[in-house]
Amino acid sequence: MLGDVRHELGEKVASSLGEAARYVPLDVAQEAHWQRAVALAEAEFGKLDILINNAGIVGEFGPAERCTLANYQRTIDVNQIGPFLGMKTAIPALRRAGGGSIVNVCSVAGLYGIPGLVAYGASKWALRGMTKVVALEVGRDNIRVNALHPGAIDTPMMDPSRDRAKLARGQAIERVAQPEEMASAALFLASDESAFITGADLAADAGLSAGRPIQGFPNG
Repeated sequence: MLGDVRHELGEKVASSLGEAARYVPLDVAQEAHWQRAVALAEAEFGKLDILINNAGIVGEFGPAERCTLANYQRTIDVNQIGPFLGMKTAIPALRRAGGGSIVNVCSVAGLYGIPGLVAYGASKWALRGMTKVVALEVGRDNIRVNALHPGAIDTPMMDPSRDRAKLARGQAIERVAQPEEMASAALFLASDESAFITGADLAADAGLSAGRPIQGFPNG
């Protein structure tokens, strides 16, 4: 079940996946949209096992003093309110299914501060915190909740003019990731392969959050 606000693209992707996929219009900041999406998932597939909260926007880049209230609120609506509504709406369905997994796609901006991204950073730190709170609330229902923290990923969200090599400089693995690599990480958290993991942070960031390598080590 795919949800998005880009309806033509959503329909196209669902169609490419065949009969196993459905598309539903979903503005994640609208509770009624979530209720419709979850109801449709149960009607079409019989139950809901997994929720992946992946919708997100970066918002405007710049110092906090120049961040407009409208930009801040819009970023919070999509990145924070959206996953909250998703979890709130999906948890009863996951209980009815006997358990399941929630994967909140967060960001390395939820692990440390990044200047120029006050709204984005605030939303991702909040999502990280919500992940841990909800994990503690629903563990007895056999529902796991984890946060995936991507680093630099080569998607349309990334400015095409950005120098990818320069962006990855200083990481343990000096390249940006492909979307499929994040999909594999999300699949791990969604699947029974991670059955004993909940309330956790998985940083898929080429070692960025581990610290900075010493220049010249280990080759002098």
